[in-house]
Parts: sequence; C-alpha cells; structure tokens
Amino acid sequence: MKEYVKRYIDLDRILDRKSVFLIGPRMCGKSMYAKNEVRKPVLYWNLLSNTLYYRIVRNPALLEETLKAENLTEGLVVIDEIQRAPQLLYTVHQFIEDTDLVFLMTGSSVRKLKRAGVNLLGGRALEKKLHPLCYPEIKDRDNYTLERIFHTGLLPEMYLYPAEADEALEAYEGLYLETEIQLENEVNDLPGFISFLEKAALSNGQQINFSAFASDVCVSRQAIKTWYKILLDTLMVKEIKPYGKTKKRKETSFSRFYFFDVGIARSLAHMTVPTETMTEYGTLFETYIAMELVAYIDYMGIHNTELTYYRTSDGKREVDFIIGDEVAIEVKSAKSVTDKHLANLRELKEEGIFSKYIVVSREESPRMLDDGILILPWKDFLERLWNGDILTKH
Repeated sequence: MKEYVKRYIDLDRILDRKSVFLIGPRMCGKSMYAKNEVRKPVLYWNLLSNTLYYRIVRNPALLEETLKAENLTEGLVVIDEIQRAPQLLYTVHQFIEDTDLVFLMTGSSVRKLKRAGVNLLGGRALEKKLHPLCYPEIKDRDNYTLERIFHTGLLPEMYLYPAEADEALEAYEGLYLETEIQLENEVNDLPGFISFLEKAALSNGQQINFSAFASDVCVSRQAIKTWYKILLDTLMVKEIKPYGKTKKRKETSFSRFYFFDVGIARSLAHMTVPTETMTEYGTLFETYIAMELVAYIDYMGIHNTELTYYRTSDGKREVDFIIGDEVAIEVKSAKSVTDKHLANLRELKEEGIFSKYIVVSREESPRMLDDGILILPWKDFLERLWNGDILTKH
C-alpha cells in the first residue's frame, strides 16, 4: 500500500453543504485525497478509466440514469478527472438543484471545463486548488532539505519515493503531452510545442517577452502566447504579474512564469540537480518559495491579495515577490546575506509602500537589520508564513 501524507486543505466540512471543483496539476494527489480525506461516497467515478469514459461517450445520460437507478438523492458523489467528460456538468447541475446530493469533481485542466462552460453551475460549486506537497505537510519528515526537494520535486509520488523519482519525472513529460495535449487536440504543431516546453522550463522564473521568445524559437508571437495560455490552463505554470503601484520608478510590463513544481521544472529543462554554487540552484530555490507562497494564498482563501514581483523597466532593480501592498520579499540562496543582496530591497523601501521587507535565505538564524529589513532562514520564513505571521492583515 502506498504511503499517504495528510494534506493541509480540508474539504470535508465544505462538502457538508456545498459541491466542490478540486483543481490541481496532474499527479498532485487529487484522487488520493478523494479516497483518503473525504467521507465515503455513494458513487465514485474515475474518468481515467477508458471503459467508463467510452460508456459516457456512447451514452451521455449515463450519470443521470445511474443516479436514478440507485435512487441516490443524498450523500457524496465523486467524479475524478471530470474535464474528460464536461458534458456531465449538465447532469450535476440538475441533481444539485433537485436533490441533496453534493459533488466532488476533480480535474487537471481548467481549459476544457471553461470551454464547456463551468459557469453553468452558477456558483453552485466552489473551486478549490490542490498543490504539490507544502511545508506544513512535510516539515517534520526526515531528510526535508532543499537538495531533496530539488531532486524529487514535491509531487507526492516523486517526493515519497526518491529512488524512483528520476524515472517518474522523466515519464511526466510524456504523460502530460499524451493526456493534456494530444488527447485534447490542443496544438497543431506538437514537435514545436515540445521544443517550446523545454525552452519554457529553461526560462522558468524569468520575465517573458512573447516577441523575443518567439524570435528565439522561430515561431510566431501568437503561437508563444497561445502555448503559454495552454500551460496556464493545464496548471503547469503560474503567472506572476509585475507590481505597478510605485511612484518614483517605472515598472516593467512583462510577467514571470513559474512551473508549478521544482522537480518538474528541472526535469523538463533536462537539468541535473544543481550544486549550491550553480545559478540554477538559486532559480530552483526561488521557485520553491514562490510555490509555497502560491499554495498559502490559495489554501487560506486570500482572494483580495495578489502575488506580484517588482522590476524597473530598465531591469536594473528587481524584488522577487510582493504580497498585496504589505510585504516585499527577496529570495537569496546565499548562506550569508550582505549589502549587495539588499540593494534592490532598500531602493524599493524608499517608496514607503510596504510594512514588511524580508530576505529569505540559507542563513542559520534570523536577523533584524537597523533599517527594518528582516533576514530569515528559509524554514523560519515558511514556519512564520504558515503560522500567519507574515501577512498580518489576514
């Protein structure tokens, strides 16, 4: 029996009264969550089963007929990977209206659901996100290190079984291309998209100018824009937009894109596990902190607070992450933070916008500088973040 890690998100109490879309990247643990952390369903359908899927294709009324045949009018119905058969949403809508059934629907692509009209449920189902493993889920486990995270990533199957991680990460690209791209006929130029995917992974965490990117890979700007939209809709990347409220300096207009998992980003870029002296080590460290921030904001339901980054239009000054108008965060993989690491944060501090200025680093202990900048070891930062000590307004 495979090991299971209890997840931070709690849907069971929500499912007492409301149906839920649980959206997350492929293999982040949605099916295992449904089997381990919610009440026993009165009906469980996994649409990855081709037998079931083709029965639905032949008979779109199959869900309605099954629920009526079993006289199911209350309890939980789980439909795994619902994006494969979004036409079922019409039946779901009907039974939410007419019965006391609640539905837990999981999916790894919002793209097809959007095309099919998820909004037809009219707010009758909440959308929740499941991320790869996050700090409070694994902080007490043995060998919780950056090197382990950079090697395996944080998808449960990879992180929990490190000896098999290399093979599993290598297979992930093929699985993604087959299930999310080919089966859904998302792109006409599959070889071009495969080359783009590697280039996008190599550009992980960087600001992206679609025109310059298109020139580099010899395709149209529109193709690059469309392909990044596919990555967004299939939850492979997270867009971090530029902060635009400073008064003294002109900011960039280009977004950054981070892959949802450091292991996947490294594998798609065909990168070995970096040593701490390599540039890639800092990039993966920054990506890891980014994904913890994204997971925290999602899990806490902080809908009015956006995660952005700051960069001047001339590229001379940059701060990695801005949370709302409250916190500015620099991520440095250095074991000793010096004045050169603080220059960008100090310049941004002159704007007088934010209440907290933090450097996340690999230093051994916290330090508060005379100018109010707080330097934190990365585990200390994550502990304070998830304890609610970073975003004091929420």
